[in-house]
Amino acid sequence: MALCLVRGCGDIGSAVAHALFSAGHAVLIHDVAEPNFARRGMAFTDAMYGDSAILSGVTGRRTSDVFSVRLMLEQRREIPLVAESLAKMLEYLRPQVLIDARMNKRSVPERQSGLAPLTIGLGPNFIAGETADFVVETAWDGLGRIIASGSSLPLSGEPRAIDGYGRERYVYAPAEGRFETDRRIGASVARGEPVACIGAEIVRAPLDGCLRGLTHAGAPVKPGTKVVEVDPRGNPARAFGIAERPGKIAFAVLAVVAAQYCPATTGA
Repeated sequence: MALCLVRGCGDIGSAVAHALFSAGHAVLIHDVAEPNFARRGMAFTDAMYGDSAILSGVTGRRTSDVFSVRLMLEQRREIPLVAESLAKMLEYLRPQVLIDARMNKRSVPERQSGLAPLTIGLGPNFIAGETADFVVETAWDGLGRIIASGSSLPLSGEPRAIDGYGRERYVYAPAEGRFETDRRIGASVARGEPVACIGAEIVRAPLDGCLRGLTHAGAPVKPGTKVVEVDPRGNPARAFGIAERPGKIAFAVLAVVAAQYCPATTGA
């Protein structure tokens, strides 16, 4: 079994951490102190704002004490989340596996290769064998494909439709500031209903349904940040747990790690 550091506590990074932890690996999640991921019911994001968060039966807990991180990793009862210096975590913990699951879609990710014995990049703009040892495809076309040489698909630009709604499901921050809301993930909303504000700017529900994504109150956002997502199917349960896409990506990451650190298991 391996010590794995996952960068990013959004739905993708959280699903990856959950899969690795459930398989018996020691797992740590690293992110900024106040992440603005919207799909908080599908992630460990809320742990960065408080004591803990539960995702499909697994608890993630934020800690700033490196000694507590070490203890949690040894006990393997919960997944520690930290916002300390990445360099400090790498130096102190020496993880065998580093997975970049931040999903920085429109920027070229910095080189991960060499930061750990095994590095895995998720999302567009990673190149297997150059910026990471392996890349896992995160686009629906080829979702979960493990790439040992070459790059993942470029950003397509359009989300997959749900009940005929694609980008219309989302609201992007109109201004920079602190995102403020008293609504909860899974709550029902009507088109045009105020659900949050950023300074003087009112953020309204784009259509009828339930809140599948809602950035945490107090999170800093910049113009264009995805802050609200409405599921037109209206089922609150769909706003929680590990969804199909993160699950498939996590399964592929688990396969790469298992091939390197559990060869007897993968060959059975």
